[in-house]
Amino acid sequence: MNTRIVIGQYYPVSSRVHSLDARVKLLSVMAFIIVLFFITSFSGYFFAAGCVALLVRSSKVPPRFLFRGLRSILFIMVFTAVLNVFFTTGETVFKFYFLNITYEGLVLAGKMAMRLSLLIVGSSVLTLTTSPTQLTDAIEFLMKPLKKIRVPSHEIAMMMTIALRYIPILIEEAEKIMKAQMARGADFDTGGIMKKAKSLIPLLVPLFISAWRRAEDLALAMEARCYRGDIGRTRMKRMELVKNDYAAMSVMAVFVAALLAINLVF
Repeated sequence: MNTRIVIGQYYPVSSRVHSLDARVKLLSVMAFIIVLFFITSFSGYFFAAGCVALLVRSSKVPPRFLFRGLRSILFIMVFTAVLNVFFTTGETVFKFYFLNITYEGLVLAGKMAMRLSLLIVGSSVLTLTTSPTQLTDAIEFLMKPLKKIRVPSHEIAMMMTIALRYIPILIEEAEKIMKAQMARGADFDTGGIMKKAKSLIPLLVPLFISAWRRAEDLALAMEARCYRGDIGRTRMKRMELVKNDYAAMSVMAVFVAALLAINLVF
């Protein structure tokens, strides 16, 4: 497992979070993402960060492995922070020629950084503690009402899961191709933007061919196993909610209520 790539990977270990129903985890993550956009105070973000830390500990996923996934959004975090710091009007803290840093900009940049970090970590916990089959079944179950308007929920869920699981595979393949070409004298770092863009062409072509071959192999494997979509499909393991799942939903409801209350009071 590539420890630098977190999105789309599954970390197999026995824990309370792993044993929860995939539907409960998916709905909990959706609720967590939605409620984060209603938080406007640092106290709310710190409370959410503490709860996420407890969740990570319960999942038995190594924290170093999990938080390394934040490297993938480091550029976005820095870019948004710079925009907020220099382009938000308010009380001036530091001014140098045309650069004007405001107190409101610093506060907004800090909140955006915490929000993005919590979004990535919370979403990563879902994929790290849920197998691809469970995640597909959960997405399909939640999209089941759309079948009434002839929406292929099973096929959409399958495509979403395959795309999610292929992210780390393609990134790892791109790293291998880049290292092989750098060993042969290729330069991906020097030069201007146009030169760097042109240097990526020898990387994209073999990566596209590799992705095409993987997709073809996957299609052949699915056909060899008589996969025909949702037609006549049955499941070896039925999804059923148990006491731990109801307890997890109760805890999530209390967390959302407490987070909103802290945000209003503080």
